[in-house]
Amino acid sequence: MDFDIIVIGGGHAGIEASLAGARLGCRTLLITQNPDTIGKMSCNPAIGGLSKGNLVREIDALGGEMGLLIDETLIQWRMLNRSRGPAVQAPRAQADKLAYSMRARRHLEQQSNLTIFMDTVTGLIEHDGTVLGVITERGNRISARAVVIASGTFMEGRIFIGPYRADSGRLGEPSAKGLGDWLRTHGFPVGRLKTGTPARIKAESIDFSVLERQDSDTDMRPFSFMHDRLEFADQPCYITWTNEHTHAIIRANIDKSPLFSGDIVGVGPRYCPSIEDKVVKFPHRHRHQIFVEPEGTYTNEMYLNGLSSSLPEDVQREFIKTMPGFESAIMVRPGYAVEYDYVNPQALYATLESKLLKGLFIAGQTNGTSGYEEAGAQGLIAGINAAMKVKGGEPLIVTRNTSYIGVLIDDLVTLGTKEPYRMFTSRAERKLSLRQDTADRRLTPLSEHIGLASEERLLRFREKIQALETIQELMKQRRIAHSDSGISKRLSVHVGKSVYEALRDPELQDLELSMLIPALGDYPREWVETLYLDIRYSGYEEREARLSTRLSRLDTVRIPEQLDYALVTGLSNEGREKLAQVRPATLGQAGRISGIRPADIALLAVWLTKNKSK
Repeated sequence: MDFDIIVIGGGHAGIEASLAGARLGCRTLLITQNPDTIGKMSCNPAIGGLSKGNLVREIDALGGEMGLLIDETLIQWRMLNRSRGPAVQAPRAQADKLAYSMRARRHLEQQSNLTIFMDTVTGLIEHDGTVLGVITERGNRISARAVVIASGTFMEGRIFIGPYRADSGRLGEPSAKGLGDWLRTHGFPVGRLKTGTPARIKAESIDFSVLERQDSDTDMRPFSFMHDRLEFADQPCYITWTNEHTHAIIRANIDKSPLFSGDIVGVGPRYCPSIEDKVVKFPHRHRHQIFVEPEGTYTNEMYLNGLSSSLPEDVQREFIKTMPGFESAIMVRPGYAVEYDYVNPQALYATLESKLLKGLFIAGQTNGTSGYEEAGAQGLIAGINAAMKVKGGEPLIVTRNTSYIGVLIDDLVTLGTKEPYRMFTSRAERKLSLRQDTADRRLTPLSEHIGLASEERLLRFREKIQALETIQELMKQRRIAHSDSGISKRLSVHVGKSVYEALRDPELQDLELSMLIPALGDYPREWVETLYLDIRYSGYEEREARLSTRLSRLDTVRIPEQLDYALVTGLSNEGREKLAQVRPATLGQAGRISGIRPADIALLAVWLTKNKSK
């Protein structure tokens, strides 16, 4: 074999997959159409956000790269949802777009066991149901024991700007042609999806004085558990709004949008629609919020978050100039839509290995997701499991109970998707336990088990765990006295209790703990806060865990991979068809398939019990 693992695509999924494979000791080849665009942010140059920030911290805790990259290249940092509970708070950072891409490439080039190769994969080499390598546009035939497809929006990609059409995965960059057709002809469930991006505007042409300014938070914390602090050149973001004049121009030109002319057949993202979609679907809305965000310190381009469009360029210029502060706006790059091939993720196991071709793994937007964070999470798991496949080790399956990554992958392989999938906190049943600050405690031991955690990471992790135990003991030893009411009147009702017990009181949430226990000032504030949140949410988490345990018992009941569902008498025709299509690994996963009736699960459970010995 030429290589152990071949990764197709140098985006966020491809970066994580290739690094994981190489770090686990496999000779890995990353094939990309252009090494200069590795890690390029096609859309908004930002990492994190609601639930997405949780994903980034989980990627980091498992030994991935995204958290390190954004910490090293960010230009703004904010914690979202501060007004709500910590379980739904998450960090978000604006990146220097060019610096992120350059740093990602440097990390790849410095990684042992990893080679970057410039070419375009047009097909796979396979024999007897097993992948054996790839075929490229220039006629190269490269063998491998496992292959990861992470092609993003480039597989048969096509962009649209009004009447303009081009076979591209990004504006000015050619699409990857051939692989999508190969997958179709070999029986893979390939469909079309659509996404888009807004125009970029020259900063000097914007009147920022009339816009609402957003600066970084003062209490900034790294995404990566390997970093103690953040150092960067802070760049402000701004807010403006569309108005009735904006909407009138869009309505008058709606027939020129390929979204409404029928030229685009792919389904777009429900939760990140184009401005055309917003105006048509929400006619009662008189304005829409637009975030004006810098693309980096190296450029004067500003990104108009919330104004994605595929209308003609002259129309885009016209409606952009109707917004406050944009009367003299100069457009550097137009917005556009991109349509591309994806594979229905129901054709994958929870390891992200294909059910149709052994040794083939698929990750990122190729699985129908949207977002850098969702892509990176899948790439990491695909890379780990490709390495486990090569080395003959046990595959890694992260569960819904332990991570947002587990929720993401279980949703994809169980339910599939007909539109770009986006992660939300509401998708997680145990969101209180999956807070962004607990990612290392949940997943770093798993990273150690599979061999992806560095010695430095494990040392830092063990020091933190030991410190948390010490902090907890200090809280248990310190008793509330009458004199403590001077710190907070609410403490008077807890006289005689330990601080640990008293902190269950939600009315003490703003208490400055170092005033009660001065020794806590010797520890990072984040460590003290995470333990406080453990205490505060312990009752809710116990209730959440009990419910989750009842629901997850079915996940312990394994279903044979090649079970013939025709043998299970009494199943509904729809149930039998969907079970055969998804091929769930457990009874719990079977119960989460859309359209499966409780009666079908009961019948399947009885059949499995009766035939357990077989």
